[in-house]
Amino acid sequence: MKDKTKGIPISIFAAILSVINLLLYNIPFFAFVSEHAEFGLWERIGLMAALVVIVLTLNYVVFYLLLQLLHYVGQVIISLLFLISGISTYFVFVYHNLMDEAMISNVFNTRASEVAGFINPSLFIGVALLGFLPMVYVLLQKTQRQSWKLFGICTGSGLGLTLILVLINLNQVLWIGKYDTELGGLTMPWSWVVNTGLYVKHNKAKEVQERPLPAATLRNENKEAFVLIIGESSRKANWQLYGYERETNPRLSQREDLVILNAEACATYTTAGVKSILEYKATSALYEILPNYLFNAGVDVIWRTHNWGEPPVHINEYENMQDLGERYGVSTDYDETLFVGLKDRIQQSNHNKVLIILHSNTSHGPDYQRQYPPQYEYFTPVCSRVEDAQKEPDHLMNAYDNTIRYTDALIANLIDTLQTITDYDCSMLYVSDHGESLGENNLFMHGVPLKMAPKEQYEIPMILWTNTHRKVKDVGTVDQHYVFHTVLTSLSIDSEIYNPSLDLWK
Repeated sequence: MKDKTKGIPISIFAAILSVINLLLYNIPFFAFVSEHAEFGLWERIGLMAALVVIVLTLNYVVFYLLLQLLHYVGQVIISLLFLISGISTYFVFVYHNLMDEAMISNVFNTRASEVAGFINPSLFIGVALLGFLPMVYVLLQKTQRQSWKLFGICTGSGLGLTLILVLINLNQVLWIGKYDTELGGLTMPWSWVVNTGLYVKHNKAKEVQERPLPAATLRNENKEAFVLIIGESSRKANWQLYGYERETNPRLSQREDLVILNAEACATYTTAGVKSILEYKATSALYEILPNYLFNAGVDVIWRTHNWGEPPVHINEYENMQDLGERYGVSTDYDETLFVGLKDRIQQSNHNKVLIILHSNTSHGPDYQRQYPPQYEYFTPVCSRVEDAQKEPDHLMNAYDNTIRYTDALIANLIDTLQTITDYDCSMLYVSDHGESLGENNLFMHGVPLKMAPKEQYEIPMILWTNTHRKVKDVGTVDQHYVFHTVLTSLSIDSEIYNPSLDLWK
């Protein structure tokens, strides 16, 4: 008779863990399958049943293998898988995110100040129920190893059953291929495990030296300055300049010297969006980005940031909020710090060509109310958290619209400042890195893969101003790659890679 004090046999324990994993972490996966299945009721039921068995079986095999090979160390690994899956599932439920590589990139590029915006009671409750309690259960459970023969029988049978079900559902290959990103991003825990590995792999590949571009040359000695503002999470739908019914652009809407462009982002998350703004063409490779390229050409380049996620910037003057606060003795709470002293900085330059890039943070969630000074709280009442938006959607929209109104003031103040500079021809371009969802289709914030993203996440504002005699071409919808070539013309720079079809100027 077996000694029960040795614990539960791992063949049974692995099955229990597989069921727990299915019920706690894979409901969004099956909800997606049910919603997007494009065939009849019985085919849908058959596919769902097959996927349930496949998910249960494959997780059973992996859990059984970890326990059989590593025993208690395997339990520790599984407990960590459950904890992180619990956290991931919470964000999938609340923010409707996918744990794809783009989202993993966002996680690794998130700073402590941004994390603070997500901390709230529902987070602690969700993580406790979905992550901490399952983790403790796995760690405290006594288990006993079994023979390798039984392991072979159990796992072999499971893999055989999986293969049969896959063959039966081969007719769904095209459907699965259509939604492979979404299905892969919702399958716990392997969505975040695999995509973390891919992120690390691709990030290491990016550490190689960026590919150089053909040398650029300055066409003349004219004094020209260009200010590029990279917006954060700003969507076109909430700009009065684009027809929004609320007064979110009270100052810019009074100007007649703006060029208002219909633009689309090339991605729905910061790292890829900023890369697209700074690169000369759409590519997965890392070429010299705009500030590095022009710095090497002899342009005076300044980068000021209240954000993160840009490709490596190799210039002499890269300043964050703390640097600016110490230099000018000003508060570092809001984006207006990025604009302090710009007039003097341009006029005191010992170069004829000046490029200033301001990487703002004005409309970043989830706590939009913290992104603007109190005097810009024009639309009230405001909802301070995305988590409360399902109960108070109008309040969330009020807070977000206040961030756009603050952006309006920042841009208008900058243009007023540039107009007072008489010794430089000045131009300014504002473009957002991506858009934002504010509850439409029950989606919040951003990061949905571009091929299935709603328009709120990729339709962005792009605003151009100049005091020069240059004229803008009659263009339709543009994307972020227009920035690179427009800046080249604005600063009278010649280059072999210049693409006139991506230049806004005539």
